[in-house]
Amino acid sequence: MAAKKAAKESQKRSELYSVDGQGKATTTRRHCPRCGPGVFMGEHKDRFSCGKCGYTEFKQ
Repeated sequence: MAAKKAAKESQKRSELYSVDGQGKATTTRRHCPRCGPGVFMGEHKDRFSCGKCGYTEFKQ
């Protein structure tokens, strides 16, 4: 029998934004420069990557 994989927990959309004292919402993640606003880049230990187009920026 094959072992069951653990269910991957997705991040809540409310965790992608922060709200300041005046009620203005700002993003906490970077947007993909190729795909534009609305597509967030994933943050890894050594890089930022877009899951839609595959664009990658390495941290220095």
